[in-house]
Amino acid sequence: MGLKSPIPMKDLKFNVPVSYNIHVDRELLEQTKQKLSLARYPEEQSDFGEDNWGQGAKVSRVKQLTEFWRDQYNWEEEERRLNAAFNHFLVKIDAPGYGPLVIHYTHSQSARSNAIPLLLSHGWPGSFVEAIRVVRPLTEPESAANPAFNVVAPSIPGFGFSPAPTKSGVGPNVVSRAYKILMTEVLGYPKFVTQGGDFGSFITRSIAIQYPQVVRAQHLNMFPVPPPTLWSAPLAYLRWCFSALTYSDFEHRALQVRWNFEQDQSGYLEEQKTRPQTLGFALGDSPVGLLAWFVEKFHDWADVYEALSDSDFITLVMMHWVQGATPALRFYREAFGRGMNEAGRTFETYVSIPTGVSMYAKEQLHCPRDWATQAANIQYWREYEKGGHFSSLERPELFVKDLREFISSSVVLKSYLRE
Repeated sequence: MGLKSPIPMKDLKFNVPVSYNIHVDRELLEQTKQKLSLARYPEEQSDFGEDNWGQGAKVSRVKQLTEFWRDQYNWEEEERRLNAAFNHFLVKIDAPGYGPLVIHYTHSQSARSNAIPLLLSHGWPGSFVEAIRVVRPLTEPESAANPAFNVVAPSIPGFGFSPAPTKSGVGPNVVSRAYKILMTEVLGYPKFVTQGGDFGSFITRSIAIQYPQVVRAQHLNMFPVPPPTLWSAPLAYLRWCFSALTYSDFEHRALQVRWNFEQDQSGYLEEQKTRPQTLGFALGDSPVGLLAWFVEKFHDWADVYEALSDSDFITLVMMHWVQGATPALRFYREAFGRGMNEAGRTFETYVSIPTGVSMYAKEQLHCPRDWATQAANIQYWREYEKGGHFSSLERPELFVKDLREFISSSVVLKSYLRE
């Protein structure tokens, strides 16, 4: 049982959006509760304490969230909240190099006539829901001195309410082409600015690389650029060689987080980029399995845990459960697998448009600023001691502040206003 579209796909016309309210089939909700009630849990080993996540998700936390999901969580209430917070649309797009794709997106317009179009691109295990705490302050700033935005937050095909692709080939490059058509042809924005983290950072970079004439600035909260070499960035390389003397405390901690991710936390990536469908049988059939898969990631990658309630967490899981998890897992194969590393190559190309970066202490793929200058025209850089991978949910006030400051800078406005 997968996503049931409220609108027959055959009735959608190219580039003609259709408004709707999101809705999850009630039969799936009932089946989910039945599965949750039949959960079987592993036994913890006695030499791993409650705070030791070295073997993965803790049974106590998964069990607590499972019982909450089964007995207290109210999807119908969350559905109403998401329908009230966003204006939802479906549109069919002929993506260059692939063919027809149906995209779910949200479009929140400001009352200001001079609002700047902003494309927010999410990642995994995220979804468009990551925009829920920032969309209103971005579209309706309290101060006239702050810029206003028309915020567009799409769902990657196979995530949330964007139907899964029916054939392979949909990676960051194809998605970025579809998003460009969404912004320019469907919504009529001839130029816009972008923001992305996780997969969104690769999509954001890909749009800028393919369409520098329409993307006037980009902001990222993840910047997984490769380390510098003596040939690519000699000064950054030499500084790295003497990092014990030259790097700040923040840079040392950032690279430690990155090393720990690469050595101890990236096993999921290897599985998802090579055999996503096999994993999908487990995660797509067992809500507890999917929940545990996510619990580990949020524990390792988030920092401001108190910012996420149990309901928030289950809603993020639901955005993958409604399609049986597998479509979003396949996106890893398209992005990193098949010997192509399509996503990684987006950070091997220099992007000349103005770029802003916000680095949070627990973001997994950090880099020092002089690493980033190999790949982008860095005009704005901020580092924060508190915050993690899900910055728009963990630190929404900083997320909004940085976007406002970056876009308001003279170099960005000059680029944006250029015809």
